[in-house]
Amino acid sequence: MKTPTYKIPQGTELPRTIKYLNADELIGQVRSVFAKVKDIRAGNARIPLVDALMSAFAVFCLKDPSLLAFDQRRMDGDPNLKRVFGIEHVPCDTQLREILDAVSPDLLRPAFKKVFSLMQRAKKLEQMRFLGKYYLVSADGTEYFYSTKLGNDACLVKKPGGAKDPAYHAQFFGACIVHPDFREVIPLCPMPIVNQDGVTKNDSEQVGAKRLMRCFRQDHPHLPTVFVEDALHSNAPHIRDLQSHNLEFIIGAKESDHAYLYRKVFEEEQAGRSTDLTISDPDDPKKKHRLFFVNGVPLNKSNPDVIVNFLEYWEIHLDDDGEEIDEKEKHFGWVTSLEITEENVYEIMRAGRSRWKIENETFNTLKNQGYHLEHNFGLGQKYLSQVFMTMTMLAFLVDQAQQLCCGLFRAAWEKSKSKRALWEKVRAAFIWLEVDSMRGVFQAICEGRRQKRQRTGSG
Repeated sequence: MKTPTYKIPQGTELPRTIKYLNADELIGQVRSVFAKVKDIRAGNARIPLVDALMSAFAVFCLKDPSLLAFDQRRMDGDPNLKRVFGIEHVPCDTQLREILDAVSPDLLRPAFKKVFSLMQRAKKLEQMRFLGKYYLVSADGTEYFYSTKLGNDACLVKKPGGAKDPAYHAQFFGACIVHPDFREVIPLCPMPIVNQDGVTKNDSEQVGAKRLMRCFRQDHPHLPTVFVEDALHSNAPHIRDLQSHNLEFIIGAKESDHAYLYRKVFEEEQAGRSTDLTISDPDDPKKKHRLFFVNGVPLNKSNPDVIVNFLEYWEIHLDDDGEEIDEKEKHFGWVTSLEITEENVYEIMRAGRSRWKIENETFNTLKNQGYHLEHNFGLGQKYLSQVFMTMTMLAFLVDQAQQLCCGLFRAAWEKSKSKRALWEKVRAAFIWLEVDSMRGVFQAICEGRRQKRQRTGSG
């Protein structure tokens, strides 16, 4: 069988794409980072480490549902793996797992920084700034592996209610640059939440957050940043960690967890040192926003030196007669390091609510829109599952960069109607066409080409 070759016709006018921020350039940049990862294996290893790393990256770029599906590409001699991803020697699934199990996911972090720097160079991140200065980083933890049968030393261990045997699970603390007005999120390198050597107690989300903040500041020492987090993190040790890394914050705060804080806020209100205002929604006449804030109150009685600003918010819905619909009312509270004013309170509220983008636009997307985050590609004995999880997030970063900056990617997505359909068409193009680039894949999708393999033989 001969596979048809598809190249973009000369003179074809393509949707506008920012230089360096198309799939082929981004894949090349990722490969350049992987090529610098030191290979600790014997010098006569048949599969170069860069080929193993790029093979894993290709799995998640193509959204293959399993390593067996990717291994079928190897057995079919898929030439596109070399043409598009530069893979000279494609390992089988067993070889891939063995090689990657010894690779620390921290060695992959420079790839995230590289893509981020390309977006900065193109000034595409400037439009995502908050209050004209800051970048919002929404952060949270999530689980990506759970089993009552499989586990390794890095897994967290817990016993489900009433169960005799332990359950093993793997989590990571993830973070993305977000903006209330953008669907796109820009993921940072995730931080695995794992058991540490010599420690008997399970690692925690708080510890994962602490390590992520440290790595974030190593990679981006001067980036003005506001961390947006849920109420689990509104505690003095975490806020001190944020302050030590010169990070601003907007963190959820519940009255059930902060009785002292809410009492101090009430005292400030009674003394006339609070602000309470209600504004109409600029886009929905049946919605109003009530915003109440106080600056300069202690977080709790045990830490009177940790001073925060407090914002409480109610989203109010109206019926056709302008009456409030109580059952639709939404209520939130936050503490923040940002000084709250009547001019910025609405934007701070929107920033606080953008925390959900780490859940909806990130974790839910990775679990439900073709990235297979919760599929067990391999647990390994050391780092394997963490490497696959990090590769998933790196492929997601490349996709999000294209969604924000590459007109051809957006055109192929629009033509496909959904992300899942787009991934299916990309995989189909790799099966039925020989392409010289991902650009050719997206162009073929935009044109709706339906070439099939040419059959040989009688009949």
